Amino acid sequence: MAGHDSHEDVARGFAAISERPYADVLIIGGGINGLATFRDLALQGVDVALVERGDFVGGASAASSHMIHGGIRYLENGEFRLVHEAVTERNALLRIAPHYVRPLQTTIPIFSTFSGVLTAPLRFLRHGGGKHVERGAALIKIGLVIYDSFSRGGGRVPRHAFHGRRRSLRQLPQLNPAVKYTATYWDASLHDPERLALDVLRDGRTAGGDRARAANYTAAVAADDGGIVLRDVETGEEIRFTASVVVNASGPWTDVTNDALGDPTRYMGGTKGSHIVLDHPELLAATGGRELFFEHSDGRIVLIYPLKGRVLVGTTDLEHDMTDPIVCTDAEIDYFLDLVRHVLPDVAVDRDSIVYRFAGVRPLPGHGDLAPGFVSRDYRIESAPLPGRVDATVLSLVGGKWTTFRASAEHLADRALDLLARPRRLSTAGLPIGGGLGYPMTERARHRWIADNAAGLPADRVARLLDRYGTVAAAVAAAIAADTADAPLETVPAYSSGELRHLAASEAVVHLDDVLMRRTSLAFMGDVSADSAREVAAAIAPVLGWDAARCEEEVERGLAAVHAADPGWVPAAEAGEASAVASGASRTDR
Repeated sequence: MAGHDSHEDVARGFAAISERPYADVLIIGGGINGLATFRDLALQGVDVALVERGDFVGGASAASSHMIHGGIRYLENGEFRLVHEAVTERNALLRIAPHYVRPLQTTIPIFSTFSGVLTAPLRFLRHGGGKHVERGAALIKIGLVIYDSFSRGGGRVPRHAFHGRRRSLRQLPQLNPAVKYTATYWDASLHDPERLALDVLRDGRTAGGDRARAANYTAAVAADDGGIVLRDVETGEEIRFTASVVVNASGPWTDVTNDALGDPTRYMGGTKGSHIVLDHPELLAATGGRELFFEHSDGRIVLIYPLKGRVLVGTTDLEHDMTDPIVCTDAEIDYFLDLVRHVLPDVAVDRDSIVYRFAGVRPLPGHGDLAPGFVSRDYRIESAPLPGRVDATVLSLVGGKWTTFRASAEHLADRALDLLARPRRLSTAGLPIGGGLGYPMTERARHRWIADNAAGLPADRVARLLDRYGTVAAAVAAAIAADTADAPLETVPAYSSGELRHLAASEAVVHLDDVLMRRTSLAFMGDVSADSAREVAAAIAPVLGWDAARCEEEVERGLAAVHAADPGWVPAAEAGEASAVASGASRTDR
């Protein structure tokens, strides 16, 4: 079948790199920043290769708060450059990736008027030290005026608005009645971070052709006489790869990668952020369809965020040792449940509503004794010679966040182009990403697109695919229509077997957990069970060449991977067996 040929082309990622073990630029790290740099360089015609030791977008980039935001709280840190860039990039992403990035109404409940006005400058000077004082309405108003000013001349979202207690409770009746004001402003939601990252990867491959190669499950494990030793994680095969420029985009593992390359660095000091996902209709209704973004009693800025019919609650900001597991702990869950009670005291929420929890480490710079909340969210690029070669350079990205991925990739690409003495031939600013190209922005245009790309499928089915993939849905619909065995999954009818086979065939799927956790929203939505995992494995097995034994291995691995991300999770079906599988399995978080 056509899909099988497509899978062979993608699955040859390591083989394609082995056949020609050199490039102008080698990127280590397949998170959003590495993938965006790959795309940018491919668009410049550079011979570029990317390797990722796990699955693409399987590390820090998979643990985001699902937001594209300017970072209003970073104003308190004095990071005006970063906030201005982030607001600019947010506005741009609303235009170039409208299939996944959409305006998000955000409300801040405020419980005092002038609190924090006098202490905020001292808090800044002390880098977060001293006794915490709540941020009041006056301080928040100042921040929002500055924030709005950054959107002038190209703003894509409305200005902020302040409301008193009466109107605030009329709009959000279940808010804590002690609220004095609410401030409402707009940022942007990121509905499917992993899928947007895959769009970025696809764009790079399409633009570069044979000169843009990317391989997941490929680790950079050592330096060897001026080359980089790459290991196929699946087979153990190793090759020596050479490049004039090496981009280290390993996120929180940047120092680990540099150590492996023979240059010990201590650039990073990431903090852990955790989230829980709740299936709770009353809580969902209480949000009024908007994000609640507020200050908890300890001064931490946290959020309650309606998304995909679920409610996302986060996030923490805790020091983390990269040798420890990256998981959302029971203590963090207690913290989240407490913050929901603080803002929406009449909404009863407990652990039974949690369908998924996840955690990641922010790729922040080392910060010594600086309080985690005051660590810079900005990024910088460090340059050093590649050990063993005077004519090769390693560029390490320190920092970086989802909102500014295009800008940070542009800076990395420019540094690489300078080292290669090559000109930039086009900018990625304003260039549509993946399924954002030609995405219908009006209801009329939407109906026309669905009619033109139905491929014989029912209109409501194509509409769901458009929501899920943007205009890339045209290729998905065509693949489904050509798949005579396509049928809705019994366990998760929102997906079909033909749709999953197409993803497996065209998106570098190696393991079942790639599909459960990153190519789809099954894990995030709480739709992974022993039964659904087996059904998904059976659906994609013909494309990936899995026999019955391999399917069972992948089911065990997939359930263990979900359990590793969410230690409190047990599949709904065959709970005893799945729990035993999960507890007996091991997985290194990436």
